[in-house]
Amino acid sequence: MAQKKKTKKTGAGKLLGRVLLVVLETLLLLVIGLYAVMLVLAHGPSPRAGREFAMTMRETSALKFVARIYFSEEELAEMEQNKGAGDYAETDTSLITIPSEKPAADPVQGPAADAWGLVDDDGDGIVVERVNGQGFNGYMMVVYDASRVVMGCQPTYFGRQGFTVEQMVQHYDAVAGINAGGFDDPGGMGNGSIPDTMVVFNGEIYYAGNGVGNGFAGLDGDHILHVGKLSRQEIEAAGIQYGVCFGPVLVVNGEAADVSTLGSGLNPRTAIGQRPDGAILLLVIDGRQATSAGARYQDLVNIMLAYGAVNACNMDGGSSSLMYYNGAYLNNKAFVVGERTIPTTWLVLKEGASIDG
Repeated sequence: MAQKKKTKKTGAGKLLGRVLLVVLETLLLLVIGLYAVMLVLAHGPSPRAGREFAMTMRETSALKFVARIYFSEEELAEMEQNKGAGDYAETDTSLITIPSEKPAADPVQGPAADAWGLVDDDGDGIVVERVNGQGFNGYMMVVYDASRVVMGCQPTYFGRQGFTVEQMVQHYDAVAGINAGGFDDPGGMGNGSIPDTMVVFNGEIYYAGNGVGNGFAGLDGDHILHVGKLSRQEIEAAGIQYGVCFGPVLVVNGEAADVSTLGSGLNPRTAIGQRPDGAILLLVIDGRQATSAGARYQDLVNIMLAYGAVNACNMDGGSSSLMYYNGAYLNNKAFVVGERTIPTTWLVLKEGASIDG
């Protein structure tokens, strides 16, 4: 009887061993297959595809190392030699005219289409549209009253705790919000509490010594959006009340910025812009998904110009890119575990509301 029990245990052990062997072999084949696919992308017949693959990886926080598997440091340095954006023309504030009052809807015909064909059907001052391009989709939010757009952050928590877009919207009892500037994120595991560049909140400047990175976007006291690589002195002289950095700048004074030489892969994206009538444009593009691989900088330029942007700037992207509106996220989160906590957001306040910090 004892001998039979031993035989049964031995048989079960062999079966388990075989199952584990099959699992390991399957995983090995998957790894080899994935490596081969990436190798074709990196060094296949299309140099552009290889560059986009490298830049897509380099723009992530946790997967930067992947590009080093397929490219030497010299090759990557050559690809990124122009990644830092150059100087931009000073923002011409005369190109923006902020309406003194909200246009009244016709009592019979209802709200009319604006100059870009958009209609604020429900009269809440916000229009949200789906945007689609080659290999990507996302959302454009148009906020007609620029005074409703502010930066949401909690400076007392800098260095201690970051917040999700939803938490920041709720804290300020706002209607909508998107992510904003960059932050320290070692290995993609940071807590989103430390901005990596300058921040302006309620006219106060934080982390001035970190500079403005590849681009600054800030709203002055008249609710006009300034973009560029502004110095602290220029930010103070312009009376910027809310501002964050990331870049690159996409549109300057109605003209497309040249982003052709900048390293840009396919990734989730966030951007802010402003039309000549003062309306603020908030854009979020999904990425790293089967239905939306992501967008390049040039895609953002094209979208912003199509929506009438006079000035526009790219914000932090990747797994931070989120748009929250009326109690729910509109786009899909690229972060596989929950939501990213971040230090800064752009918020849309309720009509007539204000922010006191």
